[in-house]
Amino acid sequence: MNTLKALGHLVIVAFNLLLDALRWMLLCARSNAALRAENLFLRKQLALYVERKVKARRANDATRLTLVLLSRFIAWREVLVVVKPDTLIRWHRKGFRLFWSWKFKAQGRPRLPAELRCLIVELAESNPTWGEERIAAELLLKLAVRVSPRTVRRYMPDGTGSGNRVSSQRWMTFVRNHAQAILACDFFVTVTATFRILYVFVVMEVETRKIVLFNVTDHPTAEWTLQQFREVISEQPAQRFLIHDRDSIYSVDLDVALECMGIRIMKTPVRAPRANAFCERLIGTIRRECLDFLIPLNEVHLRRILREWVAHYNKGRPHSNLGPGIPDSSVVLPESSPSRHCIPHGHRVVARPVLGGLHHEYRLERVAA
Repeated sequence: MNTLKALGHLVIVAFNLLLDALRWMLLCARSNAALRAENLFLRKQLALYVERKVKARRANDATRLTLVLLSRFIAWREVLVVVKPDTLIRWHRKGFRLFWSWKFKAQGRPRLPAELRCLIVELAESNPTWGEERIAAELLLKLAVRVSPRTVRRYMPDGTGSGNRVSSQRWMTFVRNHAQAILACDFFVTVTATFRILYVFVVMEVETRKIVLFNVTDHPTAEWTLQQFREVISEQPAQRFLIHDRDSIYSVDLDVALECMGIRIMKTPVRAPRANAFCERLIGTIRRECLDFLIPLNEVHLRRILREWVAHYNKGRPHSNLGPGIPDSSVVLPESSPSRHCIPHGHRVVARPVLGGLHHEYRLERVAA
């Protein structure tokens, strides 16, 4: 994109210089008396603007270059009014530097192909602990692409490389590496038809995205929350980590009790909801696909709504991050049909309504012979 902008700028400058050259050729064909009269006529008009102290429009590159070239034929210090003489001298020096750089610019080796440059950027951003030597070795041994580490360094983004290696892994990398042993939890609020505020507590498995527990209360306490965790941990013995925020309901006594059960607490940083992104995304899904369309009458009604929706979420709702897949691994899915766009022969599609028809679950059923 930057290369296209620079090329477009050069085209504009060259076009303006061509127009000035044509004007110069036309002026050369005119008589000296006509040129002197026109010069005096323009000077009289320009003097009116100079007396009023009107600020001139900023000159572009083509205008600057034209003024520098024309200054060789006249006493330019006496007629220059739009800028200071030092400015014109600076323009001349800048033009000379550009000319010298263009004339003696080293050609060097050609740039790497665009596809390979994008691959180097991707490797550097996806692997923050890798330096240019590791990336060059990866390209050589795995992809049979021979590029020197020095060349790799040229195309790596700023802030990456051997001189900027991170001392620890990213939070998201840690969560993904330990997803099978991590639980995430959070509270969210909902309002009944009588404007009563109820608190919903959810706990999910990070690896499978399965909701392992939900409960509703109008007055959450640390003791009540600890009891919910006891039910989860007794059923999920393999879990060893728990992510929760810094809400006061997660008291010190609650964390100590969980640690005694063999659970390591991982508190999210202050004002960093993305650190518990899995639960935040789950709560957003509950609102968008369930509670935004239903008004719970009371606590019992809310429990019934969530019970039906959670069963649908765990056993009937495809999750894109799983491949797609179903959070509950016990659900038996049909095998892929050899014909991609046809329903298997001898079967029909059966729909089951969820939440009164707000959602539907579909399955294949064999047609009776």
